[in-house]
Amino acid sequence: MSIITLLTDFGLKDTYVGLMKGVILSVNPDAVITDITHHVDPHDLSQAALIIKSSYRYFPAESVHVIVVDPGVGSRRAIVALKMMGQTFLAPDNGILTLIVDEGDIDAIVRVENSDYFLKTVSQTFHGRDIFAPVAAHISLGVDLERLGTPIAKKDLVLIRIPKPYVGKRDELVGAIVSIDRFGNCITNIDSDCLAAFVNAGKNKRLQVAIGQSKIEGLSLNYESASPQSPLAIIGSYGYLEIAVNCGSAQRYLGAAKGDAVHLTLSK
Repeated sequence: MSIITLLTDFGLKDTYVGLMKGVILSVNPDAVITDITHHVDPHDLSQAALIIKSSYRYFPAESVHVIVVDPGVGSRRAIVALKMMGQTFLAPDNGILTLIVDEGDIDAIVRVENSDYFLKTVSQTFHGRDIFAPVAAHISLGVDLERLGTPIAKKDLVLIRIPKPYVGKRDELVGAIVSIDRFGNCITNIDSDCLAAFVNAGKNKRLQVAIGQSKIEGLSLNYESASPQSPLAIIGSYGYLEIAVNCGSAQRYLGAAKGDAVHLTLSK
């Protein structure tokens, strides 16, 4: 089985995603194409990096993950293919793979340059269709990465600074909202390990989560732990702290937006 995942900021209103799938199936009619999401906020490399890091492990070995959030399309930015832990990642070399490269030992990285694996005509504005899709399909058919272009070292990849939670001067853990889902849940960059380390250092003190003027006491085990239309803090399915409202939208309830700071404190 040849599994190809797609992660883009294209949305589903236009033809972009459908055309990528058409090209993939033209090269490999047996490919199984899975959409991770096409609703990354336009050009948001950090959000895409967090999503692929949180998602790839749920797919079988030998899956090919195509990530196209590409504000530099048509420029001199490179396209890279990276293989590690039995998975292959195909992405623009613009920092999207920043969080992936530290996940494990890398088997190979190449700069994708061999136009034999592209469509015959390449648009300067739609590499997703003309380069990423056919190259992914060829990889799914067993084409070795070395045939796609020049090997490069990990140190030569473009990396970006992705905001991480930190402990501030008042001994508070400070994170940020990095994504808001369709339910209005506000997903932060504070992962469960970071949160556990902060809480354990507090020696049984009570946790308080604050966004703006709103404060939430403790962590909930599920959404129904709070009364309907009441806010709560919970570790979501991806392992990150999120702020939710039972049967409602935390985004609307809190007036929250992506990038807003989240402050965690401990008290007796």
